[in-house]
Amino acid sequence: MLSKKMSVLTFMIAAFAVFLATFNETFMNVALAPMCMRLGVDSSIIQWVVTAYLLGAAIMVPISAFLYRKMPTKVLFLITVGFFIAGSLLGGLSQNSFILVLLARILQAIGSGMLIPVSMNIVLDIAPREKLGLFMGTMGAMTTLGPSISVILAGVLLNATGNDFHILFWVFGGLTVLCFILAIFFIGNVAKLTKPKLDVISVIYISFALIGIMFAISYVFKLWWVALISLAVGIFALVLFVVRQKQIKMPLINLEPLKVKKFSLSIILNMLGLIIVFAFNVLLPLYLQSVCGFSALISSLALFPAIFISCIIAPIAGKIYDKHGPKWLLTVGFVLMAVFSVLLAVFIKSPSIYLIAGLYVPLIIGSALIIGPIQSFGLSSLKPEQNPHGVTLFSTGFQIAGSIGASLFLGIFEAFSKHETPQTSFLIVGLIVAFVALLGLAISIILTFKKAQKTAQIQTETLKPTLAQVMKTNVYKIKENQSILEAMQMMVEKKISGMPVVDENEKLVAYLSDGDIMRYLAKNESSIKFAYSYLVTDGAEGEIDSKIKSLKDLKVCDVATTGPFFVNISDDLGEVCKKLSVSHKKKVPVLDNGKMVGVINRSEITKYVFNTCIQEQKA
Repeated sequence: MLSKKMSVLTFMIAAFAVFLATFNETFMNVALAPMCMRLGVDSSIIQWVVTAYLLGAAIMVPISAFLYRKMPTKVLFLITVGFFIAGSLLGGLSQNSFILVLLARILQAIGSGMLIPVSMNIVLDIAPREKLGLFMGTMGAMTTLGPSISVILAGVLLNATGNDFHILFWVFGGLTVLCFILAIFFIGNVAKLTKPKLDVISVIYISFALIGIMFAISYVFKLWWVALISLAVGIFALVLFVVRQKQIKMPLINLEPLKVKKFSLSIILNMLGLIIVFAFNVLLPLYLQSVCGFSALISSLALFPAIFISCIIAPIAGKIYDKHGPKWLLTVGFVLMAVFSVLLAVFIKSPSIYLIAGLYVPLIIGSALIIGPIQSFGLSSLKPEQNPHGVTLFSTGFQIAGSIGASLFLGIFEAFSKHETPQTSFLIVGLIVAFVALLGLAISIILTFKKAQKTAQIQTETLKPTLAQVMKTNVYKIKENQSILEAMQMMVEKKISGMPVVDENEKLVAYLSDGDIMRYLAKNESSIKFAYSYLVTDGAEGEIDSKIKSLKDLKVCDVATTGPFFVNISDDLGEVCKKLSVSHKKKVPVLDNGKMVGVINRSEITKYVFNTCIQEQKA
C-alpha cells in the first residue's frame, strides 16, 4: 500500500501521462499541411496519419484492461510510455519517408491507447473515495488541456522552425522521456494482479468492430458507400464480440457494467461532452486560418483563455461533485455548451479574434463541469472489481467521441461548404452541436431526476431505515501521525476491530482495521493467504518476528486503507450492506456533507433486521 506522499506523486504522474496521451491525439494535426509538402503526398494520403492513430489507439484500449491485471503496474506503465518514446524517435529520424512517419504514429497510438486507461485505473486504485470527484475532475481537466494546448504549442514550434514537422516528434519525445524517468522513481505497483487469459478471438472481433465504425465515421462524407460497408462490418463484428463475451469464462471486456443504468448513461453523457470539445478544437482553428486569414499561431492562441480557465474550473467542479453530486454541474455544463456553441457560430464572421476567444471560454467551461464529474459518477456506481472494465469502456468511448467530433463535424462543414458560404456552414455545425448539447441535457435531467426521485422515496417510506437510526455515534478514532502500537492498544482496550483515521483537522483520511494489520504482516509472504494464517506458516517464523518488531516504527497512515472506506448518511441501507459485503469490512465510517458523524457495522445492521422481523411477527 502506498503512503500518502507516494500516492500524491503517483497521481501527479498519472495525470501527466493522461495529459501526454491526449496531447498527442491532436499534436500532429496542425502539421498535416507541412507534411504533405515535405513528404510529397496529397491530403487523401496524409489523412492516414490521423486515421491510423485513432484506430491503433482504439484497438489497444480493451487490451489494456487485461494487461492491467496481468502485469505489475510499474512495468506496464514504463512499457506503455516506452512506445511513445520509440514512436517519437522513429518520427524524428524519418526524414521525408511517409511510411516511417506512419509507423511512428502507430507506435505512439499503441502507447496512447494503453496509457489513458492504465493511468485512470491507477487513480481509481489510489484515490480516497471522498475525494474521487476532485481526482477525476483533475484527470478530466487533463483530457481537455492535452488536445487543446497541443494545437497551440504545435503552432508555435512550426512557426519557429519553418514548418519542419520533425520538431514535434522531438519535443514530444522529450516530454515522454521525462514521464518515463519520473515513473521509475514514483510509480508503484497498485493493481491487484490476477491470472487473466487473453482471448485472441475477442481481440480480433473488437478490432474489426472499432476499425469498421471509426473508418465509417471518417469517410461518411467522402465515399459514402465505403463508409456504409465499413459500418456494416463494424456492427457485425461488434455483435460477434458481445456474444463471445457472454460465452467465455474470462471475457476481454466485462460488459456487466453496461447493465448499470447510471454507468451506461454516464458513458453517453461523457461522449457527448467530448464530441463537442473535439469538434471545436479541430474546426475552430481551421476556420480562423482558412477563412478569416489568421496565422496558425494566432488561431491557436485564440483557444488559450478557454484552456487556462477550464483547467482551474475542472478540479473545482470535482470538489462540488464530492459534496453535492452531479445534478447542477451537468445541467449548467450542457446549457453553457448549447448556448455558446450557437453564439459562437452566429458571431464567427466577426473580425474580432477577442470576441471569438471570449465566446469559446464558457463553452469549454461547460465541458469542464461535465467530463470529470460524470466519470466519477459513472465509476462510483460500479463494484471495485469492475472499475478496470469501466475505465476501458470510458476510454473506448473517448476514442470514438474524438473520431466523431473531429472527423464527422469536419465532414459536415466541408459538405455544406460546397453549396453554402463558410459562415453559413459553420452556423449549421454550431446548431448541430447545440442539439448534441441539448440531448446531453435531457439525458442528464433524466439521470439525476431518477436519483432524486429514488432518494425521496426512501425518505418517505418509514419501513426503510436511515443510517442515523442504525449507526453508532460514539466513534473511536485515531490520528494519522500516531503509531500503529497506539492504534493496536486502543483496539485491545476498547475491544474494537477497527477505527477511522483523521488528520489534524479531524477530517477523515483513512480507515484502520485489524485486517489491515494482518495484511501488512502477510505482505510478500507467499505462504500466507488469510488474515489468521500467519500463525501456522511453515518455517517463516523469523520473517514474521521481524515484521512484528517493525510495527513499532510505523505510523497509522502507513498501514491504513486509503481506498473506498466510507458511506454517506443519505445512502440506502441496502447499498450500505452491498458496500460492506464487497469491501469485506466489518464497519465503515458514515459521512454527512464530508463530516464524519458515526460508524455503521454489520452487527448493528443484523440487530436492526432481527428487531424488525420480531416486530412484524408480533404484528
